[in-house]
Order: sequence, then structure tokens, then C-alpha cells
Amino acid sequence: MYRTRFIRAIFRSFLSYTVCLAAIFGAGFQVQAQQQAPSPAQTEARVIVTGEGSVSAPPDYVQIASGVTTRGKTAREASDANSKIMAALITALQSAGIEQKDIQTSRFSIQPVYAPPQQNTEQRLTGFAVSNQVNVTIRQTAKLGDVLDRLIAAGATDVDSVEFLHADLSKVLDQARTAAVADARRKAELYAHAAGLNLGSVVWMTEGAAATPPMRMTALAGAIAASPVPVSAGEDTLQARITVGFGIAP
Repeated sequence: MYRTRFIRAIFRSFLSYTVCLAAIFGAGFQVQAQQQAPSPAQTEARVIVTGEGSVSAPPDYVQIASGVTTRGKTAREASDANSKIMAALITALQSAGIEQKDIQTSRFSIQPVYAPPQQNTEQRLTGFAVSNQVNVTIRQTAKLGDVLDRLIAAGATDVDSVEFLHADLSKVLDQARTAAVADARRKAELYAHAAGLNLGSVVWMTEGAAATPPMRMTALAGAIAASPVPVSAGEDTLQARITVGFGIAP
């Protein structure tokens, strides 16, 4: 009898201890679950919109590539002829108001010239070709037609391209960026009002790739008889795009 009571007492103690452990671990799991629950900041509402802005601006300056290619029986003969015409081209550019710093040699080459190959005969050297090319920066776009006309009159055989460029592209893009921010706020306010919400401040903002004008190139092959050469700079349209996240005010 005494032994049976003793066993029952031990069993009751073990049962009480198990219940206490369950209560302790249960409380721990509850605290952990509460800690893992998302905070109000993590579930805060947002109004996310994309803003776009654009601005049109005329190019600031022009770059052209021009030069001359000459031929002679010898390399010296072709080179002397080339140098004479190139000197005339440089003089024509300077007379048009182009400074020496804006005239830069971009390519100079001397290459052999061979006669068309004949069957069962060796390739025959007939002379040499000398090519001299310069890149010219024209600071005033209105002078472009006059400069091209002077080059052609001075004996230029190569006028490869005309590129219209912007001296400070970032400064022009800043106007488009400002317009993009204003567009994003306008859209966010419209959506917030339609949803019965009060728009808060900007929480984050990302900029997309700006749409810059392509480098416009006009090919001018062969001699151009028109005087002056008709070339129009026009305007470029630059675009900016941003994505903005606004908070919701109380």
C-alpha cells in the first residue's frame, strides 16, 4: 500500500513538471510569433507613379570630318599635292572664323595603288594615294553652310559627316528631370485624391535611362555645287523618366 502511494506521488510530480514546461515553451513560441509579425512600417501604404519630362533644345555646335585624297606616281608626289590642298583647306577654315584649336588631324595615310589584276600576270604598282582627314568643330551652327562651301571651293574631296551636338547635355537634361518630378507629383496627387487618401512626402525615387538625341550624321558624298550648302540644325528632344514612391499622410 505504501509503495503504491509513493509511485502515485512521483507520477503527479512528473505530470505537474510537464505542464509547466509546456506553458513555458508555449509562451516562448507566442513571443517569437509576435516578433515575426510584420510591423506597421513594413506594411505602410504607398502611391507609386512614373513621371516623364521632355525638353526641346537646338544643338550648340557642329563637328564635321573633311579632307582630301590625292594620287601620284610616287609617294612624294602624292604627298606634296595633298599638302598643298590641305594648306588651302586650313586657310579656308580659318577665314571662316574657325580657330586652330578646333581643327584636329584625325587620319593620315599613304597607301600603294595597284592596277586591276590581269590573268597570269603579277600585280603592278601604279602609284600612291595619300589621304589627310581633319575633324573640325564649328562653335556657331549658323556658319555650317558657309564652312562647307569654303571647304569644297578649296578642293576638299572628302566631307564624310556632319554631327549636331550639345556642349552641356546634362544641363539640358536637368530641365527634363525637373519636369519629370512635377509630372510624378501631379499623377500621385490625382490618384490619392481619387482614392480618398492624403498624399504624403516622397519616400524613394529612381531614375530611368534618359532618352538623349542620337548623334545626327549627314553624309555629304562627292562635290556639292550648291552655294551656300543648305544644312539645317533644327532641335533635339531630350526625355527623362523617374519612378517615385509617395507615402500616405494621416
